[in-house]
Amino acid sequence: MHVENLLGDQDLGLRPLWAEDALLRREISGVTVTDLEDPARFVRAGEAVLSGLVWWTPQDGAGKADRFVRALRAADAAVLLAGEETHGAVPDALIEACVRHGMPLAGVPPHVMFRAVTESVYVQQWGELSRRHALPGQLRERLGRLLAQDAGPDAILAAAFAHLRAGTVAYVLTGAGRTVAATPADTDDGAEDAGAGVTVAVEADGLSPYERWELRLPDPDAVPPGLLHEVAAVLGRCQEALARRRAADRQAANDLGALLAGPGGDGDAERADIERGLRACGLPAEGPYRVVAAATGARRGGAAEGALAEAVAWAGTGPAAVGRLPDGTAFAVVAGTLPADASAGAWTRVAACVPDEPLHGGTGTPAAAPQDLAGALTEARYALTCARGGAPGVSALVDTAGLGSLGALLAGVPASVRAVYSRTVLGPLFDAETASAAALLETLRAFLACDCSWARTAEALHLHVNTVHYRVRRIEHFTGRDLSRLPDRLDLWTALLCREDG
Repeated sequence: MHVENLLGDQDLGLRPLWAEDALLRREISGVTVTDLEDPARFVRAGEAVLSGLVWWTPQDGAGKADRFVRALRAADAAVLLAGEETHGAVPDALIEACVRHGMPLAGVPPHVMFRAVTESVYVQQWGELSRRHALPGQLRERLGRLLAQDAGPDAILAAAFAHLRAGTVAYVLTGAGRTVAATPADTDDGAEDAGAGVTVAVEADGLSPYERWELRLPDPDAVPPGLLHEVAAVLGRCQEALARRRAADRQAANDLGALLAGPGGDGDAERADIERGLRACGLPAEGPYRVVAAATGARRGGAAEGALAEAVAWAGTGPAAVGRLPDGTAFAVVAGTLPADASAGAWTRVAACVPDEPLHGGTGTPAAAPQDLAGALTEARYALTCARGGAPGVSALVDTAGLGSLGALLAGVPASVRAVYSRTVLGPLFDAETASAAALLETLRAFLACDCSWARTAEALHLHVNTVHYRVRRIEHFTGRDLSRLPDRLDLWTALLCREDG
């Protein structure tokens, strides 16, 4: 099937928005359905890309649309089919980006199901093969029984593909690329190559973007699209059931968090109470443990908990409880160790699921026993504050063990407190509104950076050493500090750091 055949299919009723004649004659190799902001690694050359555009909002403007289309162009997609239901029409920003990058574009009216478009392509390729190979009634009943028995995704996937030819490989992956389930025919090495092929989103209600699944087949010709969509629907019901069962676990974790964060959690709380809370979460009563705190830039509820749960699952170190503290901060208690390289790699993968929303996290030192968890939580929350204060718009995971400088430590102090401290210590030099105040502030910064060496400061500022002496005396007069004393030097250096970070 060529692009012009698809866009001209009267039964589908697609709305062609832009294409050049040469691009219309290109053959379509398959279909990928995606709402990832950067779909390049999941799109194969020649594929038609279906997107509901949930990744774009009017506030995003042209930049996000341009990045999306540029990614499709880099992947050599044949045509973009944009759903009109989310925004009422295809945004002008997306149309302009397609024109700019030479990407054929058509709108998919709200009444047209993506499944109909997918089947139109594959029916053309396979004739009636795809219609004959939708889920057989007997298999559909078996999958229904498995759902009723609370079967997991592995059992669903194995049953769904057992009747196909031997060696058919399929995966259920998270948005971060973690393998949730795989067909028994697969080997552990195959998941790394699962980015190619056909991808179908698993629709499930009540989940954050970090937790959503995808059904992926490396071989796009292995399974008819009708069957894929039916299996994805069954997997969606499976994931919703898992989420409902997980709600009880989250409540137990919330209770444990309230105990640890409470006024008595730092030592007054009985060890027995904490141990009961750990058992309720399925965690061992003996350490060690690691505590992680997390927050996202999203306002929707549950996003931070979903991201943290996925990051902990990626690290794969042991059982964990994920919940929310009374102040709304997401946290996790992980049994066992949490290697820095594993946690950092997992954090990067999970943050990439929603690249425009920073994911910040903090970890405390290991807690050797249950009574140490409250202190570890306090450390993790401080490290989280450091992550947010150090780079508010960039995803980061900070470990308290990595706070190796005064600047890193101060990042966890609220900005308003840093500003008050700096203004109090620097006095009239804080605002540096006049040329003389600015010169004194520059001299103070250089003098401290040069280890209070008069000669080196004069050389760095291209001044006479007598001028440096005069300015330092003026600094001491305005601040009431003696720069020959180490404590006063530290106070002024801290004030400079607080002023620059504020």
